[in-house]
Amino acid sequence: MLGLPRGEVFLVPWTSEWEKEFILEKRRIQTKIESYTVKIHHIGSTAVKYLSSKPIIDIAIEIEQFRDGEKCISALESLGYTYHGTNILPDRHYFTKGEPRTHQIHMYQTGNEYLIDQLDFRDYLRNNSQAKNEYETLKIELSKINKTNKHKYAEEKTAFVQSILRKINHP
Repeated sequence: MLGLPRGEVFLVPWTSEWEKEFILEKRRIQTKIESYTVKIHHIGSTAVKYLSSKPIIDIAIEIEQFRDGEKCISALESLGYTYHGTNILPDRHYFTKGEPRTHQIHMYQTGNEYLIDQLDFRDYLRNNSQAKNEYETLKIELSKINKTNKHKYAEEKTAFVQSILRKINHP
């Protein structure tokens, strides 16, 4: 399953289809903006095998210069993305696709701290089944409490994410 209707928060079990969908979408994106991209990453919970997730493919695109993100807007819009600017989430160009939403792009300048944190957190969960299971339990609980409030759902995961990032950065 892919797609989260506006105003809803729910999780579905991990599926290998998410990885296949990321690869297909990465290819579509590369055909449109390859000259601006340094690397395209699958991030978020759909990028961690066997972790339940909201059914949205999160994509991080690294670009050399932050202002290059503006040069990618029309090309990504031709793929069905909507550009939301740089003020929704810190230090990134933010795009969404679909209603219900199926994909979101976080476009960062190479070396951005938020990008590094996203990749570090994803990799930690991929390599630490105990942390992955704890995170999944938390996400399931929060999704039940916050069925119609995605911002509160995300905010209440922050302490767990920060605790993992502290372990990574200060072992």
